[in-house]
Amino acid sequence: MSVVDIHRGRSPVILGLPHTGTDVPREIWERLNDNGQLLADTDWHIHELYAGLLSNATTVRATFHRYVIDANRDPSGTSLYPGQNTTGLVPETDFDGEAIWKEGEAPTEEDIAYRLQHFHAPYHAALAAEIERVKAIHGVAILYDCHSIRSHIPFLFEGKLPDFNIGTDMGKTCDPAVEAIAVDVTSAAEGYTSILNGRFKGGWTTRHYGQPDKGVHAIQMELAQCTHLETETPPFAYDDDRAAKLRTHLKTILTRMEDFALALRP
Repeated sequence: MSVVDIHRGRSPVILGLPHTGTDVPREIWERLNDNGQLLADTDWHIHELYAGLLSNATTVRATFHRYVIDANRDPSGTSLYPGQNTTGLVPETDFDGEAIWKEGEAPTEEDIAYRLQHFHAPYHAALAAEIERVKAIHGVAILYDCHSIRSHIPFLFEGKLPDFNIGTDMGKTCDPAVEAIAVDVTSAAEGYTSILNGRFKGGWTTRHYGQPDKGVHAIQMELAQCTHLETETPPFAYDDDRAAKLRTHLKTILTRMEDFALALRP
């Protein structure tokens, strides 16, 4: 099983897709309980949602599920949001705080070390290599990390999540102009709500790679799943009409970011 799928383009924009994968090796699958085997915390259809929006963009997609190991968590296991409910490097619960492993089958330290080596590390090696390749072409790279989540999850946040959740670690991970593009487009998108650095400020990927002083800009977009799914419960079906409307705004964001990066070329 290949743990990462790469499509190489020559745009300065790279799409990271750490949570759309649903592959779970059999030996891990058999340790998940019935709740875990729902794979409910997948970023459902996000790779389909973004497909073709920026024809020459590079995409780096993890094919494994986040219950195997979360590719958007610090490999040290340090929490991204100290003091708040969240899930870890290898989750023990789902986003509702419910157990996902059979009794006595929760991952051990040895399991986590193995999964870091064989899943997490290869994904990030591929992502880092594509960032360097793109930066070598343009002198700059923009990593746009693609995510989605249910709009109501009381265990993680109160109330209803905004439709667009932009994360830049309080402006640290990208040039202000990159952040402004996302903010301007989403705030003007009729019928949608948006927020900058709210509940989601950017995961480990955004915080790790975003080094604007070195020409690498990173930004996370967390979409409420009600913007592109028929329902946020099984079978998590893709809603073509909702998605088509949403894609117009996502395309504008990506196109403007590409234009910004190309304008920086010497």
